[in-house]
Amino acid sequence: MRKQAGFTLIELVIVVVILGFLAVTAIPKFIDLTDQAKQANIEGMAGGFATGVSLVRAQWEAEARPQDGTNRNVVTYDGQQLLLTTEDVANNVRPGYVVSAVAGENDGAGLGGGFDSDNCVEIWNSILQQPPLLTDSITTLNNDTSMNYYVSQTGTDDSAVCIYYLKETLNKDNNGNFIDPGTSTTIGNNFTYSPSNSSVAVTINQ
Repeated sequence: MRKQAGFTLIELVIVVVILGFLAVTAIPKFIDLTDQAKQANIEGMAGGFATGVSLVRAQWEAEARPQDGTNRNVVTYDGQQLLLTTEDVANNVRPGYVVSAVAGENDGAGLGGGFDSDNCVEIWNSILQQPPLLTDSITTLNNDTSMNYYVSQTGTDDSAVCIYYLKETLNKDNNGNFIDPGTSTTIGNNFTYSPSNSSVAVTINQ
């Protein structure tokens, strides 16, 4: 009977060395691709968001700047009535930029104390087609795995901004729970929306 030969120790060592070289070369590339995907995600969402804001404003202008019964700027966009900013020259707030859905948050047109994170959620859900799920509650973000984005709000008048964070780029605690970034733009990949002038700015931290 023929004796079946196995691998020699030298052959096994060579295979292990080759696999080691492959791992050292390939793993960093996979990590880099993951980071690029996260960056492309937030940039794509910011681009779509900015387009939505511009389309709402363009429709409002095309319809000769309609208002409701209380002299608030409004426009019906994609079948939904949206509330827009009211001009406030003293506080550098330009008119016609979306701040909420009239049937939803229904305030914040002057970007004063009535403009909060609920408005930011309303804007997201109103201007994007089939938007990723978003929450302004860190508890919900940690308990509901279907959530993809987190939002916070800060400031009033021309400093009022919504900050939209990609969930997967936020910091985690020792238990693996996402940590509330507060209103920092130096944490995670995020973009900001300034309803006083429609500015959308992307920040990449990962």
